Amino acid sequence: MTTQGAGRPRSSQRRRPGETAREEILDAAAELFTTHGYASTSTRKIAEAVGVRQATIYHYFGTKDDILEALLSGTVSHTLDAASALFATTGDPAARLHSLAWYDGIQLWNSHWNIGALYLLPELRAERFAPFVASRDELRQVYRDRTADVITLADSDATASPHAYQEEDIPLRLVETLVNMRWDGRGEVDEPFRTANSILRAIGWRGNWEILQKESHRALCTILDPAEIIAKR
Repeated sequence: MTTQGAGRPRSSQRRRPGETAREEILDAAAELFTTHGYASTSTRKIAEAVGVRQATIYHYFGTKDDILEALLSGTVSHTLDAASALFATTGDPAARLHSLAWYDGIQLWNSHWNIGALYLLPELRAERFAPFVASRDELRQVYRDRTADVITLADSDATASPHAYQEEDIPLRLVETLVNMRWDGRGEVDEPFRTANSILRAIGWRGNWEILQKESHRALCTILDPAEIIAKR
């Protein structure tokens, strides 16, 4: 007996963005989790928001936790893939770090819903979400490693800084402030770019900004459509 399409019939026309039912479910869940709260959102409410039967939700996701994990994992896995692509080629370490932070910021700033706001959910302390936490730790280490490369090439004062280990945590922390800015309704359209600039300043980088930004933009265009780089929320 097959479950293909189980519960798929809709109660109305397509309501959500997405090319598949799974994508529609994730979009609806993202809206409800970020606007009404994770604990207050049931799979029934998600199904109603999509316009499908509740059985359809369980056809694609075993539990509500599975939906949350899929949403959160996407915010990290895409950036890890981008990091691999950006650092696979040679280039100025500062420009590569700038492009990584710029990309990461775009994902957090321009996504349909402010999914990064879910990072602090108490539910994420459960063992169930250990894979996501591990992926986020992996991304944190990527930032640390790439930041250490920039600090190493900086002037002697920055290199000798006794707080270098703290500086290596600055980039990810600054990128994730975009989540709070978005929540507060603050910031400009180009806030991810501004944040990438702030990161380089914060870790003591000194160099030619025009050259760095041009190289960062070229690198970013290899993994993003140029229109996405300046897209408005």
